[in-house]
Amino acid sequence: MAKTILITGASSGIGAGMAREFAQKGYNLAICARRLERLEILKQELESKYGIKVIAKTLDVTHYDQVFEVFKAFQAEFGTIDRIIVNAGVGEGRRIGKGNFAINKATVETNFISALAQCEAAVEIFRAQNSGHLVMISSMSAMRGMPKHLTAYGASKAAVAHLAEGIRAELIDTPIKVTTIFPGYIRTELNEGAKKLPFEVDEKTGSHLLAKAIEKEPVKAYVPQWPWLPLGLAMKILPLKLVNKLG
Repeated sequence: MAKTILITGASSGIGAGMAREFAQKGYNLAICARRLERLEILKQELESKYGIKVIAKTLDVTHYDQVFEVFKAFQAEFGTIDRIIVNAGVGEGRRIGKGNFAINKATVETNFISALAQCEAAVEIFRAQNSGHLVMISSMSAMRGMPKHLTAYGASKAAVAHLAEGIRAELIDTPIKVTTIFPGYIRTELNEGAKKLPFEVDEKTGSHLLAKAIEKEPVKAYVPQWPWLPLGLAMKILPLKLVNKLG
């Protein structure tokens, strides 16, 4: 029987990109995001192209009760959820101390508190099944404190990585796997207006490499591996002035 993957934030960017990649591999998909009309278009595309089963539901991950309701509804409809990818997030963020607390607060709440809700809901399902694969999408900006618009964003993604590791520690002697993914710069709708970033890849390439890394169920993966694996190690030890240049 085909396995099922649940992806949050699946209406655009790497969420939609990963849905396409996993559909191609024959997985059934539980896709959710705020924009249902986009999900419905994606559902039609994937079902007709790959003959898989796709269920789409509206989910705003900042409505925490809804996270639990939607995840449980997916489980009820599919029977088993084999992998849950905590991907929903925002790329907003402003320089600290410039009067933009509301934007930074919303960034941290969406990227971290909402991720916590998704993890709670996911692990509850996996504990009941005694199986499953939790995938957390962090960011290379989680490696060190970042300047400018990345400060609050990077901090939220570092928190996500720490949360994932804590869950992995908790579940280390169980059949439940936990993977943390650190994507480098992937050009998506989320950041299409931004200046060209170092070592960036397009959405299709990024999504393909993400799906490939996730399939291996590693403890952690840097995507693309080159140059981000060595850079990730370097970022931890380089002087902050040099790390700043990656922001």
